[in-house]
Amino acid sequence: MGLGFFLLPAGGALSLTGVFLDSGTLIGLSWIMWLAGILLLIAQRYRRPPDPRVLAAAAAAGDARAVRGLRTLALDARSQGRPEAAERMLRQAAKAGDVESMWELGRLLQEREGLAAAEPWFRMAAGRGHTVARRLFRAGGGLNPDGSSPL
Repeated sequence: MGLGFFLLPAGGALSLTGVFLDSGTLIGLSWIMWLAGILLLIAQRYRRPPDPRVLAAAAAAGDARAVRGLRTLALDARSQGRPEAAERMLRQAAKAGDVESMWELGRLLQEREGLAAAEPWFRMAAGRGHTVARRLFRAGGGLNPDGSSPL
């Protein structure tokens, strides 16, 4: 969303307040807020998405923001019906040590190939402290139904 969506209604409220109080200053400020909001929305619309190759290189170098960006792009690809692209980016983020990407990769593989294919990724995420993944390995959990396969 962003600041543009905040500035438009705030500018409207400021404009109404200016009219009610008969304040030219408030009305003038409201026009500035509206203009800034519209420009921010236009700029956001034409902003280029980050290049996954650049993010992957930065993630491999240890840039945490790049890892999160790569995961976000992967989840977007997944929601758009591009599971191969999502898997590729999640693997890169997981390789960089992102626990949430390990979990998401496990979920993607579970949907496509079943729980057995996802287990290594769920186990990796659980071993690094992912709370939901850890639940799968409790006694009676999805990957430890009889209690013989704990973390």
